Amino acid sequence: MSTFKKALLQLHIFVFLAGLTGPIGFLIQLNGLVLVFYRMLITVFVLGLIYFFTQKKSVYPTSTLFKLLGIGAIISLHWVCFYGSIKLANISIALVCFSCTSMFTSFIEPIIGGKKIIWANFFIGALSLLGILLIFHFDTKFRLGIMVGLLSALLASLFSVLNKGVIDTIDSFSIQLYEMLGGMLFLLLIILSINGFSHTQFIFPTRVDWYWLAILAVACTVWSNHLMLSALKHISAFTLNVTLNMEPVYGILLAFILFKEQKQLGFSFYIGIILITLSVIIQMFRIVKQNKLKTSD
Repeated sequence: MSTFKKALLQLHIFVFLAGLTGPIGFLIQLNGLVLVFYRMLITVFVLGLIYFFTQKKSVYPTSTLFKLLGIGAIISLHWVCFYGSIKLANISIALVCFSCTSMFTSFIEPIIGGKKIIWANFFIGALSLLGILLIFHFDTKFRLGIMVGLLSALLASLFSVLNKGVIDTIDSFSIQLYEMLGGMLFLLLIILSINGFSHTQFIFPTRVDWYWLAILAVACTVWSNHLMLSALKHISAFTLNVTLNMEPVYGILLAFILFKEQKQLGFSFYIGIILITLSVIIQMFRIVKQNKLKTSD
């Protein structure tokens, strides 16, 4: 198997695991802020054990470590908004909103990288946005959830582009460890500040919540992020985020099967899904064709 095909396979496994995060998060009886904190806490614990027993110890400049911690804070906010969208609307809406990540990336990647905007990328991403607008216009009861979901997508595009800037100089495991640590510490500071201001106690998960949080952390975070970062070494951030548009497809199918969410959704939702799927097919066709041209040269 070629390096490029292996990267695509890793990417699609990552997307499938990412599709599980919505249904699992729905099952956890915690608000988005606390849920993400515990997800990152368990992730840091698992990564710390792996680092201590198996990883070669690497030393990086302080500026690099702070950059990774900062990206981790962005990731944590993305997850908080994502689960907030689930609570405000439902799993399907939150996952569909996430598909706008590719459109945001088509602007953010050229700005941060100092490159020209590739308009073909923009129009492909705009297909996803059109799908969102259809749902937003017709399903008014989900509007707040959609706005929070779009913020989640914007943050996702930002940290994906920033990760692309460090992936070539830092091993993927160290990126995971420091980013998860940064996100966990950032959310801990927020939770402690809120608790201190409102004089409330720290929230602890139930036994069932711990079970789902463990799956969320180990399978859908540690393993899936390793696959994503490995794939990102050989593909663009835009391609990553367009492929992530398949996350709603996997997650929504599970939401339909497990939670019967199709009863809450109208015709416009399905038109939106068709547009999103079309954007994925077009982009995957483009990158496969481009890869063949590079191989033949």
